[in-house]
Amino acid sequence: MRRVIFNQKGGVGKSTITCNLAAISAMEGKRTLVIDLDIQGNATQYLLGKKVTDSDKTVAHFFKGCLSLGLFGGQAAGLEEVIHETPFPNLFVLPSHPELEPLQARLESRYKIFKLKEELDKLEGFDEIYIDTPPILNFYSQSALIAANKCLIPFDCDTFAREALYTLMQTLSEVKADHNQNLEIEGVIVNQFQAQARLPRQLVDELIAEGIPVLNSKISPSVKVRESHSESKPLVHYVPNHKLTNEFRELHIEIHSK
Repeated sequence: MRRVIFNQKGGVGKSTITCNLAAISAMEGKRTLVIDLDIQGNATQYLLGKKVTDSDKTVAHFFKGCLSLGLFGGQAAGLEEVIHETPFPNLFVLPSHPELEPLQARLESRYKIFKLKEELDKLEGFDEIYIDTPPILNFYSQSALIAANKCLIPFDCDTFAREALYTLMQTLSEVKADHNQNLEIEGVIVNQFQAQARLPRQLVDELIAEGIPVLNSKISPSVKVRESHSESKPLVHYVPNHKLTNEFRELHIEIHSK
């Protein structure tokens, strides 16, 4: 199963959600891969404890190889060549790199938008794949949406996020119609949810009434998230019995029971 975590609004917790769901899958014995397509590389640092400075060992190397196909005998690197083990059993990461930024225009001009999907179709040995994306609809996020089976949408409870969500739903419908008929919106993940506050509850109720597929599991705010970032340990390894960790477990169960 390939899941993409996407929202065009920044700061909604995409990398945190990606890595923590992946860590739970891995802990359950599933061989799990995180693909970090965000140039900021937050998922990479969360899982490896560092940014990867050698571009030949990142997803940038794969995309550079796509551009060299047919030129002077060039050959694209397979994804398996740039996948890294993390310190956590069964959990692997395909790291991001800043070189993704200058590559983007060349990849777009040569219409390499399907290359990630083609390579993932050939990749063997993984039970679950989670794809972290940049907070914008660009070449990399579109590549992820084309390559994925399901899409999870992080949502933080404010009016601006709500308006952005409507635009995002339209964007996903267009990607599905034009490029990936198998793409399914798995659900909206309400992040930073304060159950005692009126506005978040009201916004969620209104979204549900409008037919937006809001998931039942919600993620509360907690300083433990930032602490786990600092320690480069997903919550299931950092604070396995914490309330927030259990919320991620509940979310994991919900999306895998659909």
